Amino acid sequence: MTTMPTSTITGQGTKEREAAGPKPAARRRTSVLRRSAQGRQARAAWVLAAPFLALFLAFMLLPVVWSLLMSLTDTQSADLRTPLNVSFIGFDNYVRLFEDPQFFTALRNTGVFVLVALPLTLAAGLAAAVALNSGIQRFRAVFRVGFYLPVITSIVAVAVVWKTLLEPHAGLVNTVLAWFGIDGPAWLADTRFALPVMILMAVWRNLGTVMIIMLAGLQSVPQSLMEAAELDGAGAWQRFWRVTFPLLRPALLLTAVTTGIGYLQFFDEPFVMTDGGPLDSTLSATLYAYKQFGNGNYDVASAAGYVVFVLIIALTVLQFRVLRDKD
Repeated sequence: MTTMPTSTITGQGTKEREAAGPKPAARRRTSVLRRSAQGRQARAAWVLAAPFLALFLAFMLLPVVWSLLMSLTDTQSADLRTPLNVSFIGFDNYVRLFEDPQFFTALRNTGVFVLVALPLTLAAGLAAAVALNSGIQRFRAVFRVGFYLPVITSIVAVAVVWKTLLEPHAGLVNTVLAWFGIDGPAWLADTRFALPVMILMAVWRNLGTVMIIMLAGLQSVPQSLMEAAELDGAGAWQRFWRVTFPLLRPALLLTAVTTGIGYLQFFDEPFVMTDGGPLDSTLSATLYAYKQFGNGNYDVASAAGYVVFVLIIALTVLQFRVLRDKD
């Protein structure tokens, strides 16, 4: 009878155990160590995110939720000391809003501002981007800075400067008009000119943002496509409309959404320049909410804010439907 060496049997057993993998105890220990490391990473992430979360909860989420609750109650300034005395009234504040002719005036002014200023801003920004991308070769950086400088300037400072320029007697605009024998109007005290002036100022101030984004989009258009279209006999306008413009849809959507949201919330211009006058011709929806809040009507002010919020959502959805890539 043949007997195998003990070393051979031991070696085979060791190989079988190695092939079978680590022992259950070792696997458990590895799993515990892995979970411990993941737990430390998770705790470190929460510690690092805690300052932001605290600020977000205190200054963003809590005010949003609280203002929604106030819009459904009869909260007034006198109720701040006794917040438990307020009563739930449902949608009565929203009914009061839409029964107020002044709120309808504010909504109309806001709608006119958005419907006129938004297309003009997009068109002016796109035209400036096309000019900088192809037509203007010298001093291109100077033009970029000049167009973009109003964007980074404080809107309050811009509004004060424009208000000074438009003074009826000592303003630069009427002074220049007087040189040509033209008697300039009181721009900000005339219901015919006050809102158009603010629209013009908004277009001038915001076209720099549109220009920068559109310029980046224009520079990303493949030159080979333009050359192929030119070889096919397409003119300059056809190349722009058939080749360049479709490729600018993402940039156009971005600028339309961000600019539209800002225009629906326009507040600083009428607040600084006219306080909503003359005769509420420049009263915006956000300025109306601000005035209601200043009058102690926190419930109506909150409701007005949420009406603007719904309008922002509606405009954004509409822009995505119209401007998104069809493919």
